[in-house]
Amino acid sequence: MDLIIIGLLGGLITGISPCILPVLPVIFLTGGAQSAKYDGEVVAARRSRPFLVIAGLIISFTLVTLVGSLVLGLLNLPQDILRWAGIVVLLVIGIGLIVPRLQHILERPFQRFGQREVKNRGNGFGVGLALGAVFVPCAGPVLAAIIVAGSTGRIGPGTVLLTVAFAIGVAVPLLFFALAGRSVIERIRAFRTKERALRIAAGIAMIALAVGLVFNVPQLLQRLLPDYTAPLQEQLADSDQVNDALDLGGLVTDENKDLDKCTNGASELESCGTAPSIKGIQQWLNTPDGAAIDLTELKGEVVLIDFWAYSCINCQRSLPHVVAWDETYRDLGLQVIGIHSPEYAFEKDPANVAAGAESFGIEYPVALDNNLATWTNYRNRYWPAHYLIDAEGTVRHISFGEGNYAETEKMIRELLQDADPGVQLPPATEVADDTPDLGSTTRETFLGSSKDVNYGGGEYRAGERDYSFPDDQPADSFALEGGWDVQTQYVTPTDDTAKVRLNYHAAEVRMVVAGSGEVTVRDENGEEQSIRIDGTPRSYPLKEADAVGEGTFTLEVPKGVQVYSFTFG
Repeated sequence: MDLIIIGLLGGLITGISPCILPVLPVIFLTGGAQSAKYDGEVVAARRSRPFLVIAGLIISFTLVTLVGSLVLGLLNLPQDILRWAGIVVLLVIGIGLIVPRLQHILERPFQRFGQREVKNRGNGFGVGLALGAVFVPCAGPVLAAIIVAGSTGRIGPGTVLLTVAFAIGVAVPLLFFALAGRSVIERIRAFRTKERALRIAAGIAMIALAVGLVFNVPQLLQRLLPDYTAPLQEQLADSDQVNDALDLGGLVTDENKDLDKCTNGASELESCGTAPSIKGIQQWLNTPDGAAIDLTELKGEVVLIDFWAYSCINCQRSLPHVVAWDETYRDLGLQVIGIHSPEYAFEKDPANVAAGAESFGIEYPVALDNNLATWTNYRNRYWPAHYLIDAEGTVRHISFGEGNYAETEKMIRELLQDADPGVQLPPATEVADDTPDLGSTTRETFLGSSKDVNYGGGEYRAGERDYSFPDDQPADSFALEGGWDVQTQYVTPTDDTAKVRLNYHAAEVRMVVAGSGEVTVRDENGEEQSIRIDGTPRSYPLKEADAVGEGTFTLEVPKGVQVYSFTFG
């Protein structure tokens, strides 16, 4: 029952997301087609046409998502061949709607099945099948679980149930648009008398979609539009019940089952099976022409895989070590690969990740794991996480979280010497380990409603309301004053200016904010600093000291600025 509800919710959210916009014109127009002329005879389209369009789309999408990857792998065919087949079918159908003679030629092979079948055109099921092959819904936790299960071959009754529920959830909003198309055309007389023009319009819409898919235009348009369903997807992703039901991050497969043989932060090399593949990557950075990297092609090299996210303070403290290892050992047989697995929705934007990578001095390849497919394939749960792979492709060391840098580098050097006994290694890097002692600082503090942490001012919930500072605010907490709008991932003032008070103990304090405006920060001694905010979410320093200490910051935040989190070191 949990899987059905989760699947339906995930599907409904996806069905109203911006990702369906590219297919809506086709669904609207093909769902509304009324009749067509075949061999001089006008044949009425079925009233069930909208249902058949959506049924075709959902069946095709379900099969492609669940078993497409496995079937294509068994046949040694490219993974995108179904997408290209769908594009070709859409193009052909679109041209056929505009040029009836071509459509008649295409239908001749089917005439042997009988005139009744040939005349039963326009039911829309074929159009739906083609759309399902190219339909790329916005990824969320439900779709991620389905994709991972399909791509790894672990398709059990639960996966099928989840997929069917997800497909039905997606179908409901899409069916609404298809029925709307039929209703509009039935009610407006001018449309009924211009059936030919409507068919041409539907054909143009299909051709435009096919051409747009070739050049990835839908993805470009989706990046320009705000994802208004992101907060809903985040709530699903952050739900313990959903994660337990979907088993995200814990899917054990033949590919990753031996990772359990590695001990986190071990002081000696271990043997933990062949490294799982890197999969489901949206885009690659820092590779020639954006080419993907296949681990099987790196045999003979030592590989370090680093799971990270650019706004994560733990990753920011870890990255100087990873960058130093890359610079020191890159020409001696080490290949570093960064797997960027986003924690926030804004971390999925390639431009944001590229800017973050540049700011940290990252020159090694970075894979954008926006659907957390590789994250899940490694059964990972941590930012950062390091997986060290020897020249034979075997995982030899795993380290979760910050620290353990000296041991990790020692093993990198050991594996490089194993791979090439004659290699001349330079001295070990000397990057300071700034990992804070466990419990010595305030924990990372999120202000969004989906995972608010350390709120010390009473009731805290999503939506707009007025807040007041408490008379006695606990240590290691934050509180709000003034009018605030608490969103899923951030808070933003509804008044011209509102305040945040932060009690902390740390040597380093940073805030992740976005928007436009000037934030005024006052400490417990009344000393003041102003920080100009302009642009996408990034991390700004509030304090940098040599030793951990207690303190209080009061921030005056103007309208137009979004506060995501505070991080401590």
